Amino acid sequence: MRSKYLAFSLLLSLPLLAQRKSGNPLDHLPANIEILTHFGERADISPDNQRIAFMGKSFGDAFVIDLRTRIIRCLTCNVPGAAFLRVMHLVSGDYILIGPARFSDIHSSRSRDNELWYLSRKTGSKPLSLGQKMSEGAAISKKTLKISYSVTHAQDPSLAPEQSQLYVADVDVSGDSAQLTNKHVVYESRSKDCVIEAQDFFDNDRKMTFTCYEPKGLASVMTIDLQNRDVENMSKAPGTYNECEGIYPDGLYTNVEGDRQVNTLGGKHGAGNIDIWKLRLDGTGKNFQRLTHFNDYEGYKSSNPVVSTDGRFMAFQVAHPADQAGVGYGILLYHFR
Repeated sequence: MRSKYLAFSLLLSLPLLAQRKSGNPLDHLPANIEILTHFGERADISPDNQRIAFMGKSFGDAFVIDLRTRIIRCLTCNVPGAAFLRVMHLVSGDYILIGPARFSDIHSSRSRDNELWYLSRKTGSKPLSLGQKMSEGAAISKKTLKISYSVTHAQDPSLAPEQSQLYVADVDVSGDSAQLTNKHVVYESRSKDCVIEAQDFFDNDRKMTFTCYEPKGLASVMTIDLQNRDVENMSKAPGTYNECEGIYPDGLYTNVEGDRQVNTLGGKHGAGNIDIWKLRLDGTGKNFQRLTHFNDYEGYKSSNPVVSTDGRFMAFQVAHPADQAGVGYGILLYHFR
């Protein structure tokens, strides 16, 4: 009898997990979220907030949609075998593309062969290689032609296997072609406890956010002061996944792809079960606000948010937990009230 009582008491002490819903979150959107496209991934908002560039699919073509007319235009359909992973706006109105020169396989093309490209806004332009291999995504200023990216052993074999470096450079578009100038390392990790990915500039390009990818598929939100090189962990949530994605114009908050809802919904921590959270960059790691609830539905998540420079809306994507990071199935707009 005593053993049954102890077992019952133990059961009552365990946290109760909410059950994920069946169905499609797109059928149950709140009033402030609208569907922009029914395909595509990795949105990027233009500095004037008039257009959104996005990828049709991973290792595919880049597109741009006019937010007033909703007309979609392909940016790279004149490039045979285009295999890009990301498209981002420069303040000049031109674009940065990220991806391999050609597709070989998912692992090599996404890591070893990943590089930066410049694409002029002029109709019919072809991508020009900037001659720089890099890891994952880049940070691009909304005010200047400044760019940041990281490099790992996969792109630069001279680095140690556990080493990653964070670079800042300028995109020079003054001549007939573009090039990177003033390249310099601003931070370095020599441990697999932090594999670096650049994310967003803020505070008039004096600071930036980046993600530290950690063992066991976890991650932390980091900031760096580019003047004194001070680095701080802003999420302070060991054992969870926190990838910064989309800075707010005041520089006080960033969006985070986070898995904090796993504590109540169940499932595995990491980049699979994520939704979009808003984090105040005050260094406490305590001010998290959940913005989307796609992971409340079985087989869904939301990811890759970016915030407009006027702070009035963000763009993000619907995705599935089982897919590769970055894969999306349509772009949505979240209007801040």
